[in-house]
Amino acid sequence: MKYFITGIVFISFGLIIYGFNLEETEKQLANKFIGSGTLGLFLIAMPLFLYKESKGKKMNDYMLTEENVRKMQGKPPKKTDDTASKK
Repeated sequence: MKYFITGIVFISFGLIIYGFNLEETEKQLANKFIGSGTLGLFLIAMPLFLYKESKGKKMNDYMLTEENVRKMQGKPPKKTDDTASKK
């Protein structure tokens, strides 16, 4: 999967660079190459990369909840009614 994503990124950058080199001669074709390279990066490579890297991770660890803010500040977790009634 890593090599597939890297290949898509290189192909997309190649299309963009080729599009900028064509710009003086054929504007319509150059815009198509630049646009397809950009689409390749942001609609194919980036979602695949994010899926690959986030697989198996808990999203709650990365959200800014009150509990996580208190952990970052070094404060003890706030006591709630639910935790008090369970004891």
